[in-house]
Amino acid sequence: MGFFTSTPTAYFNSFSPLNEISLPSSPFKPLKLPPYWPWQKVKIGPLSVSPMGFGTWAWGNQLLWGYQESMDTELQQTFNLAVDNGINLFDTADSYGTGRLNGQSEKLLGKFIREYQGQKRGQNEIVIATKFAAYPWRLTPGQFVNACKASLDRMQIEQIGIGQLHWSTANYAPLQELALWDGLVAMYEKGLVQAVGVSNYGPKQLVKIYEYLKDRGVPLCSAQVQFSLLSMGKDQLEIKNICDSLGIRLIAYSPLGLGMLTGKYTPSKLPRGPRAFLFRQILPGLEPLLSSLREIAQKRCKTVPQVAINWCICMGAIPIPGVKTIKQAEENLGALGWQLSSGELLQLENAALESPQRMIQNIFQTRKA
Repeated sequence: MGFFTSTPTAYFNSFSPLNEISLPSSPFKPLKLPPYWPWQKVKIGPLSVSPMGFGTWAWGNQLLWGYQESMDTELQQTFNLAVDNGINLFDTADSYGTGRLNGQSEKLLGKFIREYQGQKRGQNEIVIATKFAAYPWRLTPGQFVNACKASLDRMQIEQIGIGQLHWSTANYAPLQELALWDGLVAMYEKGLVQAVGVSNYGPKQLVKIYEYLKDRGVPLCSAQVQFSLLSMGKDQLEIKNICDSLGIRLIAYSPLGLGMLTGKYTPSKLPRGPRAFLFRQILPGLEPLLSSLREIAQKRCKTVPQVAINWCICMGAIPIPGVKTIKQAEENLGALGWQLSSGELLQLENAALESPQRMIQNIFQTRKA
C-alpha cells in the first residue's frame, strides 16, 4: 500500500541529529547520519520527488497564519533543514501572500533556493510546484502563460517543476476554463514547466482535463486536493481512485486538517484568527479519531501529526504539510522512514468514520462539473 521497503524501525530510530561516525585518526570531517529518511523517491510524471513535500501557504499570509517579515530567518532555516534531510518538493502559489505581500511565498522560496549553502546536488534536485490562480482577468492562454512567466521572475528560476491550475472555473466561467487549459498546454510546450497539474478539481472535471490534455500530447501528472483523515468524503475517495487508474499523482494538502489533527487543540484551546471558528465547530466531534491517533502514536513512539501524515503516505498520496518553524519541520520529517500496518490503517479509518464532523471542503473544488 505504501512506497517504502520493509526496513527495521529500530534502524531508522537509531539515527539522531547528533549521531556521527568518524575514525579517531581520520583527517576527514565526521560523517553525519541523517536523522530522518526521505531518501526514497516517488514519481510525479518525469520528476522524482520525496514522499512528502512541504507547503508554503503561510509564507506571506498575515490573515490566516500571522506571517511577519521577521519570520524570514527561521523560514530559511526551516527550508535548509528540509533540503538537508532529503525533502525536495515545495508547493507554493502566485496568490500566496496577503495585500502588498502578494506573491511573497514564491519570492521567499526562490531566495532560499539561491542562498542554500548545502550540497549542490540537493539544490539542483529541488522541485517547485506552483499554482496559477484562475483570476477573472486571466481570460486567454497568453495571459495564463504570462502568469507563469511572472512566477519564474519572482522566484528567479528558469523552469518550474510542476505548473498547476489553482482551481476550476467550470461551474461559473466554462469558456475561461478552456482558455486556462490551453494556457497549461502552452507553458508546457514552451518549456516553462516540466509537468502540469491541477488543484481543487472534482472527479468529473478531473477526467475531462486529463482527456483534453492527453489529446494535445500533454500528460496530466498531478491533482492536488484536500486529503486527510478529516477529508475522506465520497468525492475525495473517488478522486483518489481516478488518480490511481489514470496514473495521476495525488498531492494531499492540509493533511493535518489545518492543525486539527495535530492533537494540540481542544474546544477550550483554539488557535488564533479565523481558524478558531472552524475548529470550534469540528473539534468536539473528533474525539474517536484523535483518541486512535494518540493510541497509535504512543505505541510507535511517534507524535499524532506524524501518524496522520504517515496515513496519507500509506494511501499513496504525497502530503504537503505546511511549515513555518524548525520545530514543525523536524516533527513532520518524523512521519518518514516507517509505515503504518494494515491493522492501524483500518483502525484510523474506522475512527474517522465514527467522528461525526468532517472538514469543510474547499469552496473552489468543482463538484457538479
